[in-house]
Amino acid sequence: MRIRSLVATAALSAGLMVLGLATPALAHCDSLDGPVVADARRAIATGDVAPVLKWIPTDDEAEIRSAFDMTLTVRGESDAARTVADHYFYETLIRVHRAGEGEGFTGLKPAGSVAPAIAAADKALTDGEVDALADHLADEIRAAVRSRFAEAYTLRRSADASVEQGRAYVAAYVQFTHFAEQAARLVEGGASHQHADAAVHESH
Repeated sequence: MRIRSLVATAALSAGLMVLGLATPALAHCDSLDGPVVADARRAIATGDVAPVLKWIPTDDEAEIRSAFDMTLTVRGESDAARTVADHYFYETLIRVHRAGEGEGFTGLKPAGSVAPAIAAADKALTDGEVDALADHLADEIRAAVRSRFAEAYTLRRSADASVEQGRAYVAAYVQFTHFAEQAARLVEGGASHQHADAAVHESH
């Protein structure tokens, strides 16, 4: 089980890089159908702030508790007040969560804006089954490595024919080797929001 877990984690981390999911900074937590808002809705429905506290640093609990209390107070005034108050709490929570990761917050994203691989990862956690996702991502990684290798290997044969052809080979070489390097780093160390984002930008 541990080996399978490690393989799944590696495939997911590197696969996110392959699929180019850094827009912005893997910010699925910003989406209205993301996990942070889901917990925020649960907290509001039950009147218990506890479900959202795991998303923020300890030092920021006071701000979130204050925003939560205000939301519960205001949202009972009208349907419009409920909508405004709920969104205020979502935005406050996500802003604080993102700041805790060293990331900026640019506003709530509409439902459906979560990248497919992230949605699949969330579904795997919900279902308790990751093999299908791991296999899919592994296939994507394999295809991407083969594609970059094929281009670099082909251009290598004519690299000395001219300066232009040499430069074309170097460009392909950089793509191939950087991709392999970043994939290895993700496999070895996992991926934070920031590290995965940097890996995507360097590999494209």
